[in-house]
Amino acid sequence: MRFTPKWRKAVLTLHVITAVGWLGSDLVLLTLGVAGLSGAADKDVAYPAMSLVGIALFVPLSYLVWVIGVVNAVGTPWGLLRWWWVAVKLTIVTVMLFLVTFLLYPGLAKAGDLGSALPRRDQINLVIAPSVSSTLLVISTVLSTYKPWGRRSAPPAREAARAVGSGSSR
Repeated sequence: MRFTPKWRKAVLTLHVITAVGWLGSDLVLLTLGVAGLSGAADKDVAYPAMSLVGIALFVPLSYLVWVIGVVNAVGTPWGLLRWWWVAVKLTIVTVMLFLVTFLLYPGLAKAGDLGSALPRRDQINLVIAPSVSSTLLVISTVLSTYKPWGRRSAPPAREAARAVGSGSSR
């Protein structure tokens, strides 16, 4: 099923809005993490704020971006796995979703609970995570803009069916 141009634009717009929100909340997490780690902000304020932004915004946006991205790919000519740039983006966002769910979320919850008592190692992790995440989101944006590489080759079964259907032999 393909979207009509009107629906395609609507879904793409929603995808861009959620992705921009995801990157923005990620940069807020990075800013609060650096401020808390460097002592530029009161840790009893920075880490609970980081927890709130992460749990209320960043984590839900992670899921929304993934779902809307998959819907967008499936409903457009790009497809989910037809083009290398789409497959790489899907891989990046899926890995990020896993990391957010199983690594970042528990750290954010701990930061909210402990505030200034958050161990130094966890404080460092709360700077590393959004640094890596922001970088991956920028890479995904570049992939969406430049659409590098090309089309993935069709699976062998599809190639064979095409050859039989066209009457040619290879």
